[in-house]
Amino acid sequence: MSATAAPDSTVDRDTLSRLVRAGLLTGVSDGLFSSLLSVAFYHSTVARLFQGVASTLLGKEALAGGTPTALLGVVMHFGVAFGWSAVFLFLIMRLPWIRRVLSSRYGVVKVASLYGPFIWIAMSLAVIPLLMHRPPAMGTRWWSQLFGHFPFVGLPIVASLGRGSPRVED
Repeated sequence: MSATAAPDSTVDRDTLSRLVRAGLLTGVSDGLFSSLLSVAFYHSTVARLFQGVASTLLGKEALAGGTPTALLGVVMHFGVAFGWSAVFLFLIMRLPWIRRVLSSRYGVVKVASLYGPFIWIAMSLAVIPLLMHRPPAMGTRWWSQLFGHFPFVGLPIVASLGRGSPRVED
C-alpha cells in the first residue's frame, strides 16, 4: 500500500495486535491512576472504585455487591478502554489529517493531549449521566480526571495505535 492510499477496511493481524495492546495498556494505566486517586486522595478503596464503575449499569446496589460487582467494574473498565481504542483506530484508518498530525514532530503527544481529555468529557458529560440519570459533578475530582486522561488514557491509546498507522504524504 502506498503512503497516500486509503487504508484497507480490513484489519490485519498487526493492527489487531496494536488494538489489543492499546486496550490492555490503557485499562491498566487508567486503572492504576484511578486506584491511586481513590486510595491516596479520596480515602476510598480500589474495590469501591470498581463497584462504582459497575453501578453505572447495576445502580447503587453495586456498591454493596462485594467482590463480584468490583470484578464486573474491572471488566467494564477494560471494555471502555477497548471501546475508545477501537474508536481511535477507526478514526486513524478513515481520517488522513489525523495520520498527518501523528506523523509530525510530537504528533503522538499532540493527538493524545486532545483525545484523552475528549474521552473524559464524553464519558463524564454524556455517557455516565445518561446511565446514572443524574448530572455530572464538576469538582476537583472531575478536573483531576480531565488532566489525568491525557497521560493515562490518551497517551497509551495514541502511542499504541498511532505509531503504526499508515502515513500520509503532504
